[in-house]
Amino acid sequence: MKVHEEHKQQAPKKINIALIVVSTSRFNEIISEKKSSDKTISKVKLLLKKDPTIALIYTEIIPDSEEHINEVLTRVIKDENIDSIIFSGGTGLSPKDITYETLEPSLKKKFDGFGELFRYLSFNEIGSAAMLSRATAGILSGESKNKTVFLLPGSPNAVILALKSIIIPELGHIQYLINKEE
Repeated sequence: MKVHEEHKQQAPKKINIALIVVSTSRFNEIISEKKSSDKTISKVKLLLKKDPTIALIYTEIIPDSEEHINEVLTRVIKDENIDSIIFSGGTGLSPKDITYETLEPSLKKKFDGFGELFRYLSFNEIGSAAMLSRATAGILSGESKNKTVFLLPGSPNAVILALKSIIIPELGHIQYLINKEE
């Protein structure tokens, strides 16, 4: 058996994730008591219903604001039930896209291969516009355990692509490695 296969066998059997949608327009819909036009949360819930090892236990829609991003990060980092965090939105190049700048400096270790692989897969779906994404992943230190964080584009299709092709197949492996006692 290969080493990565052994790690996957030792991986946690249940992983809880948080999904934070960073979108001022979606946030304003909620504030205005309008029905949210967000499609990311419902698509992720539907996808994860098929996977008994990963549960979406926390969702929130916040505006493109450094204050809101840091506040929700502080909350989910302290929540011992959450193992991994996905931020959707704010990884592009427009002036309002600040999720990357806000969170990237906090990453203890980055998974450079995640962003590279995600952009490659995105290129196969959307072409050269994939290079505009600053999707990345890394480790954040929690209260008693390390947590993975994924910074993804605000497109529901991009989040589903990342989950299906990269995150779901490797999340247990990652969680095992980042919390392994040596």
